[in-house]
Amino acid sequence: MSSSTPGTAGKKTKAATGAKAATEAKAASGGKASSPRKAATGARAAAPRKAPKAESHLAMVRRARRINRELAEVYPYAHPELDFRNPFELLVATVLSAQTTDLRVNQTTPALFAAYPTPEDMAAAVPEEMEEIIRPTGFFRAKTKSLMGLSAALRDEFGGEVPGRLEDLVKLPGVGRKTANVVLGNAFGVPGITVDTHFGRLVRRWKWTDEEDPVKVEAVVAGIFPKSEWTMLSHRVVFHGRRICHARKPACGACPIAPLCPSYGEGETDPEKARKLLKYEMGGHPGQRLSPPADYPGKPAPALGNG
Repeated sequence: MSSSTPGTAGKKTKAATGAKAATEAKAASGGKASSPRKAATGARAAAPRKAPKAESHLAMVRRARRINRELAEVYPYAHPELDFRNPFELLVATVLSAQTTDLRVNQTTPALFAAYPTPEDMAAAVPEEMEEIIRPTGFFRAKTKSLMGLSAALRDEFGGEVPGRLEDLVKLPGVGRKTANVVLGNAFGVPGITVDTHFGRLVRRWKWTDEEDPVKVEAVVAGIFPKSEWTMLSHRVVFHGRRICHARKPACGACPIAPLCPSYGEGETDPEKARKLLKYEMGGHPGQRLSPPADYPGKPAPALGNG
């Protein structure tokens, strides 16, 4: 007759079952039994991390405006990087800048404007001769057609003057909203947002918008900033994209607005390596303009054929 009291047998059975389970677990783990504390730690480690709290629209607007203020301190000399002396030259240079660098345009336009200083002159050009001058900018046949077409329109419809209204500019051959906003903002003082590849890339990295269409990007950003900031904001963002926040390898470790950037870490984070990625005056090299503004801290770009 067993001397155990009721319930004792059940406890022993549970204990044996637990011991057996522990032995099997030990064997499965290579002979090492894990402690409850380690198991709990492992469970915590395996648990998925909580997603970061979504940023409210108001918080995004405040962060965006702070980025603009920070960029204003980094680039107080931000300016259009195309050489020009009047609205016509800026319009022509901006059309030429498609699919090439501002530097290459600046190296090409001195000869172009020497040959065709006015819309009337450019409209009457021999196409093959103009093509040869602007060949270094690429797509020279299409660009020649656009330049001669817009010059003829300026001559025939606007008395040889570049109009100061968006709705008139976008009717000219080869002129879209981006080009029109460049001309309006920098030749006429009319606020505008210039959405080029740099601008679009950065505002998406900064999570101001996820739109890809330039017109939609322009509309979103216009709603974040007062109109008085639009033109200079465009220059600052483009400057930053060309100098630090590059498309393929941004210099995150040398970025002055890194604490405000939700995409920090997409590029090089080591400060020393990042500094080697800096371009133009930030890296101690010439800028894109042959004739930069007086307050520009970098070196003028070399003329065509000199570097």
